[in-house]
Amino acid sequence: MAFAAHDGTHLACRLVGEGAPLVCLPGGPMQDSRYLADLGGLSAHRQLVLLDPRGTGRSAVPADTTSYRCDRLVGDVEALRVHLGLERVDLLAHSAGANLAALYVQRHPERVGKLALITPSLTAVGIAVTGEDRLSLARRRRGEPWFPVAFAALEAVVAGDGDAESFRAIAPFWYGRWDETAQSLRAAEEGRKNAEAAAAFGADGAFDAEVTRAALAGFTSPVLLLAGELDVNSPPGAVAEYAGLFPHGRVTVQTAAGHFPWLDDAEQFVSVTTSYLR
Repeated sequence: MAFAAHDGTHLACRLVGEGAPLVCLPGGPMQDSRYLADLGGLSAHRQLVLLDPRGTGRSAVPADTTSYRCDRLVGDVEALRVHLGLERVDLLAHSAGANLAALYVQRHPERVGKLALITPSLTAVGIAVTGEDRLSLARRRRGEPWFPVAFAALEAVVAGDGDAESFRAIAPFWYGRWDETAQSLRAAEEGRKNAEAAAAFGADGAFDAEVTRAALAGFTSPVLLLAGELDVNSPPGAVAEYAGLFPHGRVTVQTAAGHFPWLDDAEQFVSVTTSYLR
């Protein structure tokens, strides 16, 4: 499905499944939506409307590349809602996509029905995760054969000394199981992210955490925030703090899951999300 953004940029979505539409915002930031697949079978319950952010996947590169900034992407989500003909849109956002979802709620609270934030990035709301928080959670994986190399790389990253190889080496921590499936999916992700867009996503002016937090405090619908028990990117404690910003935020921690919980246990992920989305 294709539609035009407010500035004329041609944007694309994949439609997977049948039922009431569920708009899905991928992470990255600025990675195309293919890695979401069918979200572990969630498409059996809802029609997934999987957006390729501008400059990724089948969506066009905009004439103005400053439009990659997160707050400026809000207009793309609103254009999609209008194109779908929906008065209110149900949103599911993963990782960095949660920043965009939060800013959409801030600007258009009356246009949001259900909101599910999956292992959300915390940037838009200014919740900090310390290096020790990440290392402490990572130590729970010390029995894994890949742990020594990955943990040394993570120590370098949290100390600010990580290089490209360090970030590649910590990949096992993103998954509940570093098996062949996870390794293949990780390899397939290489090159899917628009690096220029990712750099612009969080540029100066993109976020005002105080304003966003105030807006979320006035959003009275129930909100699901799903954390992975082993997720060093968005640790459960930080996600629980995020849930507390909403009047009716509910955090669920998926056991033995990393940053991609639908991969680690699709049945558990779909059960939790469909129970909420009903």
